Amino acid sequence: MHATLPLLAATDFPPIRRRLLDTLQVNLGYKCNQSCLHCHVAASPQRTEMMDAGHAGLVLEILRARGISTLDLTGGAPELSPHFRELVCGARALGVRVIDRCNLTILSEPGQDDLAAFLAAQGVEVTASLPCYSPARVDRQRGDGVFDRSIAGLRQLNALGYGQDGSSLVLNLVYNPQGASLPPPQGELHADYKRELLQHFSIRFNHLFALTYMPVQRFGSTLVSKGTFASYMQLLRGAYEAENLDTVMCRSMVSVDWQGDLYDCDFNQMLGLHARLGDIEHPHLRDLLTHDPDDEDIRIADHCYGCTAGQGSSCSGALEPSEPQESVLKFAPTRIR
Repeated sequence: MHATLPLLAATDFPPIRRRLLDTLQVNLGYKCNQSCLHCHVAASPQRTEMMDAGHAGLVLEILRARGISTLDLTGGAPELSPHFRELVCGARALGVRVIDRCNLTILSEPGQDDLAAFLAAQGVEVTASLPCYSPARVDRQRGDGVFDRSIAGLRQLNALGYGQDGSSLVLNLVYNPQGASLPPPQGELHADYKRELLQHFSIRFNHLFALTYMPVQRFGSTLVSKGTFASYMQLLRGAYEAENLDTVMCRSMVSVDWQGDLYDCDFNQMLGLHARLGDIEHPHLRDLLTHDPDDEDIRIADHCYGCTAGQGSSCSGALEPSEPQESVLKFAPTRIR
């Protein structure tokens, strides 16, 4: 795999600083039941890196000590962690909002039969990846049969109340572009997904997040192999919008890897760019017990243009969502089930 940090380190991206820390995003490990071409953490079933019990307990200690309001669990497939459920239960007992970054197919994996019911019982917010509502495109990007299993997972969540009117159970979907391009306006995509998924599959959800691909790990390496890395960076830099700097996710979040090391975001984690925390060279989760991360400089590189291009992009989708309009997507007709 091609390293992309040497291509990103030199940058003229504007300096930014963290504000008040309110979200701890924890990567529980890189093991996943899928192996997607676009995955910026290069997750797969063959990966073995997983957070241990000691670090999982430390996560709960940090949530309690710092009064953090949101725990954002990611991976890999975070649900494959043996400590996933204890983290969810512990955080919810503290009154912390918990987000599960779910790939949907995990809901039909052996041993996960009760996973959806567990998430609902704990009031976990599910943010589920569904890169398109076209079966052919999803399967091409994620593997044969992934679309059907994803729809089955969404139906399972809907049956428990997720995404339904009047329910407190929040179900968000995530759109990814099909290649080296910026996503269409999030509001238009939201309207398209709502219409297509309801009409053909009776699926309901709350919000759609449109995410821009970052030129790191598997996707970045693919760009290098195809000779399109420079042109993709030119696209991101050319679409830079200064107003997006105010709401990028790193201003209120710290990313934690499976070993407890701290980063400003999941992308910096993949590049090995540790967060700044006082004079600590490689800050660790335990350092949050004694050091305040607020008002620290955020580590930047050229990939930061990905979060500020066009409508902006973060773990919560576009930074300035547009209103739903007439569809701009021209996919092949959706297969009806």
